[in-house]
Order: sequence, then structure tokens, then C-alpha cells
Amino acid sequence: MIDSAKYQAQANELSQKLWAIANDLRGNMDSTKFRNYILGTIFYSYLSERTEEYMQEILKEDGLTYEQAFSDADYRPIVEQWSIEHLGYIIKPENLFRELVRKIVRPKDDADRFSVEDYERAVNELTGSTMGRASEAAFSGLFNDMKLQDPDLGDTVAERTALIAKVIVKISEIDFSLSDSQFDVLGTAYMILIGLFASDAGKKSGEFFTPTGPSKLVATLATVGLDEAKTVGDCTCGSASMLLEVQKHLTTGRVGHFYGQENNATTYNLARMNMLMHGVDYQNFDIYKGDTLREDKYGDVKMTVQVCNPPYSLKYDANPALLDDPRYSGAGKLPPKSHADYAFVEHMIYHMDDDDGRVAVLLPHGVLFRGGAEEVIRKYIVRDLNRLDAVIGLAPNLFHGTSIPVCLLVLKTKRNGNSGNVLFIDASKEFKPGKNQNTLEDEHIQKIVDAYVKREDVAKFAHVADMAEIEANGWNLNIPRYVDTFEEEKPVDLEAVRDDLKRFESEKKAAIDKAESMLRQLGL
Repeated sequence: MIDSAKYQAQANELSQKLWAIANDLRGNMDSTKFRNYILGTIFYSYLSERTEEYMQEILKEDGLTYEQAFSDADYRPIVEQWSIEHLGYIIKPENLFRELVRKIVRPKDDADRFSVEDYERAVNELTGSTMGRASEAAFSGLFNDMKLQDPDLGDTVAERTALIAKVIVKISEIDFSLSDSQFDVLGTAYMILIGLFASDAGKKSGEFFTPTGPSKLVATLATVGLDEAKTVGDCTCGSASMLLEVQKHLTTGRVGHFYGQENNATTYNLARMNMLMHGVDYQNFDIYKGDTLREDKYGDVKMTVQVCNPPYSLKYDANPALLDDPRYSGAGKLPPKSHADYAFVEHMIYHMDDDDGRVAVLLPHGVLFRGGAEEVIRKYIVRDLNRLDAVIGLAPNLFHGTSIPVCLLVLKTKRNGNSGNVLFIDASKEFKPGKNQNTLEDEHIQKIVDAYVKREDVAKFAHVADMAEIEANGWNLNIPRYVDTFEEEKPVDLEAVRDDLKRFESEKKAAIDKAESMLRQLGL
């Protein structure tokens, strides 16, 4: 379990440092653009630190530094090969992040002084080292959003150099706790930067990152009773925060392979950066760029665990040809073009492992009760496939950019003794109020998870509904139909109300009489 106090302290410190960096850039460009320079530089710093740590370890017995080994004609091919095989990339000693910092703060002479072109060359050489290698897919285009020749940084090389140098130096002063795999540096930095500048683009960006509380709840419910997972996927992975969260909740922490798909190019890059920064080997993940609904990049892969927070009620091209896609053919109906929610659910169902596949997905409440094609699909999933294990209603305003309450669906391929029922939980009152956004705390998560595991009726909170009850409700899954949260009002004492009204009337008359008396005395 993550230490919430420690995490918050790390996030607060990071927020202060990022604010200082952002202030140097904010006058030059839109916040959505300078965010890319900050995140890209954090990532480059990490890759550089990882290179130094690895080289220090493997060269320890030879008594050589990385610089010495790289400048030796016999050693250089060996350390390059080791770096490619183990890390997936090569950063030359002169391109290490600390060298860039040294050239800014302590240049030997004018010829040694830092230029933005040094940084551009370093980044290009890093990605170039992966070309034609097994790691190419993981690194290709990772720094595309960090355009170091962008005129917004400055019209001249000198102006761009001055600005980027400030960013590099300030990032070098931050302790990112890179050894702490529990701290999602990039994901946290991403949301901090969005929060610092509440632009329209920033609000929209919230859909690419699921807040810590809901993310933790989804991952916990998806992994109940699991020691390890052969495959873990997220078909709208955003920054990959939920993929990484799953790993923390497995007993052994072992994941064979991660899969993700993301349609936004910038966030697709962020997801791959995040995987690498969390120590996931480039050979152990595949993050794909593309529209999940139109193009299934997973092929025939079946997943042990799938988590997802798709864009809610997305408008999509409901082309009838999609009914030929095996993901959508089962129900015989496509979701309406104005609500793609069930299309994502059907995609995940198709990729569930037959032995012990699990899905935990966040969706708008409309999926529980809307009619038409969605009712047909809902009935197919609940009755025919018998995959729905639990429906959980969450509090409003838990997500950045939307205040609507959402629900969490848990689906399983093997439901054992629960195959004839569905658990409903009303957790709408489980939250800590916030000025701009409510939060789901550990105590709330634990209460929900305990109810899910025990699977028993709890007054005004949880109900186990058998299929006959659900069928009687017309396959409508709206939570108030199953969990009665009605609070009976206290009986009204009519005698007391009548006495109060009499007293108010008497007080009113006395006040009027007093006012009129004073007016008469004034001759008015």
C-alpha cells in the first residue's frame, strides 16, 4: 500500500519546483506546449541517471568509469552492446544529463559552453541508437513533442539556449525519488502542470490521467486474490498510470507483459516514458498508437487483467461494418454513435483470458439504464455471457475536468459460486470533500473492497441481486433499484409548528407596532 502522507509530501515538493520552471516558460508559449519540454527533460534526466547507475555497476570490477571505458577502443563496442541489450538505448558520456548541466553552470571555456543544439543532438543520438534494434518500438518518437527549434522558445539559438538551460538546471535540482517505484513522477508532474494552468486544453488533458484514488480502487478490485498476472492491458491507457497501478496490487508484483493503446500522440509518448521510468523493461511492454474502436492492435492476445477509464460517452463512427468485427458481433447490435461506452467494454470482454480474465472499468451511469442498443448489449453481457460480477457507484467530482459521478463495473470470466448473481454497491457517499475536486481516500477504498470480497448485503450500501431480480427489473442495472439508500425524515411535530407560527405572527405585529409608534413620534 502506498504511504499517502509520503506521496503527498513528494507531490507538494514537486509542485513547488515545477511552478518555478513553468514561470520561466509561461510567457513564451501555451502551457500545453511547455509541459512537453518539462516532462521530456525529466525523462531524459531519468534515462541518463539509469545509464550511469548501470555502467557504474558493470564496470566496477574493471575499475573504470563510463567515460574511460567509452573512450577505449576495446571497451567501447562492449559497453555499447551492453547498454543496448540491457537498457535498450545508448547515451554517450558527453551527452549525460549531468554533463549538459556542467556545460551550463561550469563551462571550461566558450567552446565548451552549453547550446540548445547540444541537447537536440543528445536526444537524436539516443533515439538513433535504438534504430533497427528490438527496443526501437519503445523509444521511437518519444521526444517528438519536445521541439527544440520551436520559435516559441526564442527566435535565435541564443534565446532558445537561455530558456532551455534554465529548465535543465532547475530540473537537475529536483530529487525525483527515481528509486521509489511507488511514486509516479511523470504522472504526478503531468497533473500538477495541468492544475497550475487551468486552460481549456488543460481541462481536456485530465481525461488522460486517472486520479490516484479511483485508479487504486480499479487496480485493487481487478487483482483480488491474484499473486501475479501473465498479461495486463488498458485499451485507453492515457499516461499508463492504471497499468502501473495494477502491478502494485499483485501479491508478487510480477506482470509478464503490459499492453496498452492510446490515440493521442503526446499521451502515447508519455505512457511509454512512464513505463520505462517505472523500471518496466522495454521488452515487457507494448504500447500502441491508434483508435482502439477502429483498429484492434492486440490481435488475438488474451489478458489476465484489464483496467480502463475510457472517454465517457464518446461519439464514434458506428459503421455497420463493425458488426463483422468479432469484438462486436456477439450482441448483434452496435452501441449508439453518441455513446461508445459499451464498445470499449465489448473490446475488453473479447480480450479476457478464458481461465481467469478480469476487467475493471470506469463508466458513466448511463450504461446502467439507457435503452435501445445499449439495453440489448447489457442483457447480452449480463445474461448470455454472465460476465458481470459487480456494479459500484462512486461519488461525484472525483475526476479532473468532469463533476459527474461514475460507476465501476467488474467483470470476470470465471465467477465460481457467484455466477447466478451480481453485487451492487452504492459508494456515492465515500469521499473526502475538496474545494475543486473530491478525493477517494484509502479508508473509502478499503470499505468498498471489503464489501466486494465479503459479498453480503449491507443496509443502504450493498446488495447481492440474483439474476431473477435483475430480469424482473428488465436488465436495468441502475443502483437505486437494488440498494435502498432512502433516509426516512423525522416526523414533523405539527403542534410545535403551529405554536412557532403563532409566535412569529405575534413578534411580527409587535415589531410593526413599535415602528409605527416611532414614526408618529417623528411626525411622519
